[in-house]
Amino acid sequence: MKSFSLTGKVAIVTGSTRGIGRSIAEHLSAAGAKVVISSRKAPACDEVAQSLRAAGGEAAAIPANIGDKAQLENLVVETRRIFGRIDVLVCNAASNPYYGPMAQLPDDAFQKILSNNIVSNHWLCNLVLPEMAERKDGSIIIVSSIGGLKGTSALGAYAISKAADMQLARNLAVEWGKQNIRINCIAPGLVRTDFARALWENPKVLTHYESLTPLGRIGEPDDIGGIAVFLASRAGAFVTGQTIVADGGVTIAS
Repeated sequence: MKSFSLTGKVAIVTGSTRGIGRSIAEHLSAAGAKVVISSRKAPACDEVAQSLRAAGGEAAAIPANIGDKAQLENLVVETRRIFGRIDVLVCNAASNPYYGPMAQLPDDAFQKILSNNIVSNHWLCNLVLPEMAERKDGSIIIVSSIGGLKGTSALGAYAISKAADMQLARNLAVEWGKQNIRINCIAPGLVRTDFARALWENPKVLTHYESLTPLGRIGEPDDIGGIAVFLASRAGAFVTGQTIVADGGVTIAS
């Protein structure tokens, strides 16, 4: 369908070598976008980029550590060198080095979570927004989490960072809306990824979560990729500053 086509568009997806990020990259590519695969490790980036090319898409691998501003600057410069422009930015990469109560949260772990999950997104957005403003067209998607919508006894710092990402999207949507740039969040629930393995591999936790979820299951990475296509394409042209929750209904039922 034409309204979901991304033909001619160039997209950067951070954290796109596995899980939700890879699903988003694959869906954007299938919709016609040229996709830049980025994560810390070059071999993993190369593997996914090659996979997209083998499926008929155009893709490039540009490794970057989201905690290093210079590497993010290089990611943007190299994307422009290879593909000439940036139309879509997906800030998916994140970290969560701590599981437990806030009272025992080490300062360095808290700082890393805030830096990687909020500040790096702020850096990347500001690196691509001026170019999008010149064309008066662009879409930025931040992958947040339903953790940012409610309290938690074990993932407090992570949840704080994800709530902040939602506000970052709202702020930027207000600031850049007149330039026809749309900034939105996707807030997944529990998805079967390596990032969330400690939760879904625990049979007790998994069974409990499924019992609370109206759809009766946890998410799969491919449940998320299509949402990014919607937000990046003409189909989502009147959507900005929003958080689209994709959680099987758990937040409305529990």
